[in-house]
Amino acid sequence: MFIEILKSKIHRAFVTEVNINYQGSITIDEDLMDAANIIENEKVQVLNYNNGVRIDTYVIKGKRGSGEICINGPAARNFIIEDPIIVLSFATIDCEEAKKITPKIIYVDQSNKIISK
Repeated sequence: MFIEILKSKIHRAFVTEVNINYQGSITIDEDLMDAANIIENEKVQVLNYNNGVRIDTYVIKGKRGSGEICINGPAARNFIIEDPIIVLSFATIDCEEAKKITPKIIYVDQSNKIISK
């Protein structure tokens, strides 16, 4: 049996930009992607603390070291700059293997700089 399990989490990051005119996705600083073990085009869920919105989208690389987190496309209507968010990624794996997995969770400051891994 396979189950979906939390693989990675960027906890309480802050939206730095919204771009309604982009096709869709979330742009994330490549340093944050690396630290959270998230790859380009990976499906993620984004949770907005301020309004409870939860979206599914995919990741595109942002400029390394920039702290950039940009919500793109139609989802941008549900986020504003400085909204605190959580970015979650999941993996579908065998149930027994899932019991051995520890999710990679990173914490950031208000500038989206890593403070704890």
